[in-house]
Amino acid sequence: MDIDPERKVLLNQDPHALREPRENRLELAIGHEVRSFRKKLGITVTDLASATGLSLGMLSKIENGNISPSLSTLQALSRGLGVPMTAFFRRFEEPRNAMFVKAGEGVELERRGTRAGHQYNLLGHIDNNSSGVVVEPYLITLSTDADIFPTFQHEGMEFLYMLEGEVVYRHADKRFHMQPGDSLFFDADAPHGPEELVRLPARYLSIISYPQATGRR
Repeated sequence: MDIDPERKVLLNQDPHALREPRENRLELAIGHEVRSFRKKLGITVTDLASATGLSLGMLSKIENGNISPSLSTLQALSRGLGVPMTAFFRRFEEPRNAMFVKAGEGVELERRGTRAGHQYNLLGHIDNNSSGVVVEPYLITLSTDADIFPTFQHEGMEFLYMLEGEVVYRHADKRFHMQPGDSLFFDADAPHGPEELVRLPARYLSIISYPQATGRR
């Protein structure tokens, strides 16, 4: 599907929105989560007090990070808010990772189904992240002896960005003539791959994303 340049697409996510930083104190982290879950349910502190049997004063201290709640208190909050106890610690212990790769230092590897003349350089990988999605960015190089193989299939979504060279790339029953600066975004469960090598060597970025919980096929 081609994108109409005159058409405005509304995205739900604001890339400029600021999130609160990770709390360094456990009490503040727990308090933030309790308040956040309560507000998501649309209930007041009084409602939560009735549901948990905790006093208004105790709940106020917990939400403001002024007290370290006991395990029995956390259990009561867990039942009252309908979330697992571990959810209260999320803000305190969740890591935020990053991976930096210098030019030419990506890990060269063979993916399942790799064809002759297709070189894959993995540019980064962060597993067990907070988004629930695994993203694998590759730099793919097709050399003069590259196989034509338009029938790759795997789980997830894939985004291609052409850097140099020229190929005709097939996705399902459609063909896309890709030149530097062109991009292609598609459902990777359909057969896809370079069908015609017009000008080599060719290099393009391939960014694959798939659900973290299920892994790759």
